[in-house]
Amino acid sequence: MTARLTVAAVLLIVQGSLFFLTPNHSLTLTMLCTLYLAATLISRFVLQPQPLGGAINPMWTLLVGVDILVFAALQVTQNPGINYTPLFALPILFASVLGTLTLALGTAASVTLLLMGGSYWNSLQSLTDATPYLVQAALSGAGYFAVAFLAHQLAVRLVLESERARQGQRAANMQKRVNELVIENLPDGVLILDSHGWVRAANPAARDMLEMGPQSSGAMDLKSQPAWSALFELARTSLGTGQPLEEQIRLGRQDRSGRLLRVRTRLAQPLGADGENLCVIFLQDHRELEARLRTEKLASMGRMSAAVAHEIRNPLAAISQANALLSEDLNDPRLLRLSNMVDQNARRLGKIVDDILNVSRVQPHSRSDEPFAELVGVSNCVAQHVAEWLQQNPWRHEIPVERMGEEADIRFENDHLRRILFNLLDNAHRYASATPGAIRVWVDTTSVEEPSVGVWSNGAPLDPSVLQHLFEPFFSSESRSSGLGLFLCRELCAQHGATLVYRRVPAPMSDGTQTGNAFVLMAQRAHASTTGLRHTLSTPWQPTLY
Repeated sequence: MTARLTVAAVLLIVQGSLFFLTPNHSLTLTMLCTLYLAATLISRFVLQPQPLGGAINPMWTLLVGVDILVFAALQVTQNPGINYTPLFALPILFASVLGTLTLALGTAASVTLLLMGGSYWNSLQSLTDATPYLVQAALSGAGYFAVAFLAHQLAVRLVLESERARQGQRAANMQKRVNELVIENLPDGVLILDSHGWVRAANPAARDMLEMGPQSSGAMDLKSQPAWSALFELARTSLGTGQPLEEQIRLGRQDRSGRLLRVRTRLAQPLGADGENLCVIFLQDHRELEARLRTEKLASMGRMSAAVAHEIRNPLAAISQANALLSEDLNDPRLLRLSNMVDQNARRLGKIVDDILNVSRVQPHSRSDEPFAELVGVSNCVAQHVAEWLQQNPWRHEIPVERMGEEADIRFENDHLRRILFNLLDNAHRYASATPGAIRVWVDTTSVEEPSVGVWSNGAPLDPSVLQHLFEPFFSSESRSSGLGLFLCRELCAQHGATLVYRRVPAPMSDGTQTGNAFVLMAQRAHASTTGLRHTLSTPWQPTLY
């Protein structure tokens, strides 16, 4: 439409100049060009026709027809020395580029017939031989047919190439978004570094490992931090040699121990002759790698433990039955006490075997769903288990049990509660200091639905990488630990509808100046309508000596 408007403006300027410069120039041609300019202005700014596509649109047929008629009128009424025949290429190009091949060839045929008719009419008016004029018109028409066909083929090819380019761009954008999403959620750190040491991109895992912080989302200079100097030197060596490298690097600051990382470098090929070399760095926490190796090694041990526990059932049942038969014929109190000890420990071993088998299953059996689930008085039982732990472990200080609220019953097996408390107290003993009050236990029954039991110690804060895998099996911050303690505690809590969480809180019943690590067990309160076996310990636990 802009091209039509431009041609109309040029024609009006030419006709206006001829009208003022030539005495006998026709006013009709000037008026015709003025009307054509007005028509092109209307079609450009008012009608705004849509692309023609594969159908014959009346609007485009009208526009092409107007162009042909105007140029034909100019050709018929032309002044001597002015030839308007080349203008017919404009509607032919319109139809070829924007329309179908049929419309393009039809437009070329219409223009050819008009030229041949005009040539024959001129020969009749001048009483001369029409053959040269007809041959010239036929040659012009043949050229128009060729222009129509070639222009249409080029337009079709351009449309196909444009569509392929758009599809490729959409695919590239989709691939880019997928790659960004995958990199952002990778557990391994990914850094993109240039030859000057500037970080072009880093995923959240890499920012966490390097302790960059959320404010460092833009480009950063790896040379600006002394703790990252080893990483920069490895990247510079890889860029200098052009070879991928792999090394273990310990990153650290002045006020804390370093983190051991496994670092691998890969080189990105530069784009073009002037493209910049980039180094892609993959970071893996060495502690997590060790945890994966322990998981693979201990997974088979876990399956073997389940098999061994299953095999223990039969001899354990035989021991229990033999002890029951033996106790029937005993009258000596000392022998009866020994028989009772055998029975109690056999029952405890049976529960341990059941727990190991339940943990090894995908959907463990929950005893809390049984109609006669055991009910325990949480405050008294916790106090008895803490006293028992103190008798069995070399802790020189008292561990007070802070009670908040009245006694409450919870649906929890007493032996499972004992095992959870022993495990949490063992962890607190391992990381707490040797000062009085370094380990504290509290029972909070003020909540209507969830009484809680907490074990607090004044140990150092847990590393963020440890927090991510705190309750996962076979994960531990110590290489000698199996990493099953907290996992089993959480599984035992889940079997009774309870939860076990970690919190960094001030010491209970204190001024709040000293903070430490606390593991809080939140259980379900047993209401008055709940039926079940109630477990109570009327006297403090005392070890029996023989």
